[in-house]
Amino acid sequence: MQFGLTETQQMLKNSAREFFPAECPPAETRRLMETATAYDERLWQKMAEQGWTGIIFAEEFGGLGLGLVEMAVALEEMGRALVPGPYLSTVLLAGSALDAAADSAQKLKYLAPICRGHFRATVALLEESASWDPAAVALNATASPAGFKLSGRKLFVPDAAIADFIIVAARLTSGLGLLIVDPKSTGVTITPMQAIDATRKLYEVVLDQAPATMLATGDRARSALERALDVATAGLAAEMTGGMQRVLEITVEYAKTRKQFGKPIGQFQAVQHHCADMLLFTESSRSAAYYAAWALSQGTPDGAAAVSVAKSYASDAYREVGNRGIQVHGGMGFTWENDLHLYYRRAKASEIAFGDAAYHHERIARLVIDRARAAATTM
Repeated sequence: MQFGLTETQQMLKNSAREFFPAECPPAETRRLMETATAYDERLWQKMAEQGWTGIIFAEEFGGLGLGLVEMAVALEEMGRALVPGPYLSTVLLAGSALDAAADSAQKLKYLAPICRGHFRATVALLEESASWDPAAVALNATASPAGFKLSGRKLFVPDAAIADFIIVAARLTSGLGLLIVDPKSTGVTITPMQAIDATRKLYEVVLDQAPATMLATGDRARSALERALDVATAGLAAEMTGGMQRVLEITVEYAKTRKQFGKPIGQFQAVQHHCADMLLFTESSRSAAYYAAWALSQGTPDGAAAVSVAKSYASDAYREVGNRGIQVHGGMGFTWENDLHLYYRRAKASEIAFGDAAYHHERIARLVIDRARAAATTM
């Protein structure tokens, strides 16, 4: 793999670095946090015009046809600017699930409008067990004369209130299924849930004989869901890296200007150690996140493991970068007026999204065991 960005990727990064802070400055992020959905149609359409909503999808469906490394480049800059809204749920989760599971007609109906910025979508996976493993899905789907009916409860569904459709993971008699639900149809109740990160709203979705359209079943549904989770997790790791970068920048700037005993606190060795640790965490996370994106795009055997390595490291690293940033700021870091706590909230929410470090450590162990068993059977 390349250990640096190509000229095209660097141009994309520069474009994103200019676009997101200009269109979504901290004041705008705070304004959207106070709304019920943290969604702004104007911002979403501008993102679509720039091609961000179709970055990893084929040109025939209105996308840019770029790869997952380019996606990571964009996500890092979104994380640095703390962009709110449904990008992660719509493009990385729902979009990737559609890209992996849908046929051409379904992609034209559902994926193409996502690429053009006309649709928002999400995936409903978590239930009472709060497990990200597709095997834990228990919500029931039954066949009906008009299609399928869903009954059950999904928790922590991102951006469900503004979704034009929801992809629901459900249990069929034949195994796992992915079904598309119109949130405005009868039998669907969407209720806000409390979340530590106000820039990303979470919801409870209760389904009571709600009508649904089948997207995929069996192995195809499972592989599509696993692919979507891997893409979203790799993207989130890159976004977390961008957040770490911004926390580091804010902290270093503060250490240069805040004076104590007549000199900037950045001259104190303890503060320098904190900043050095923050830089180490950030650069290490960046390396892991970009490798995960590259491995997924290339289909390497260690792609899934690379995603878990990136997410497990970033989950701990973002929290620690936030801790050290607040430590350097002292009491100022805890105030509502300071932007640092907004990144810390995002860090804590992202830490458990798609599985925390412990979940991914266990996943890595399972992947290693499975590969060892597969190698043993071929000997």
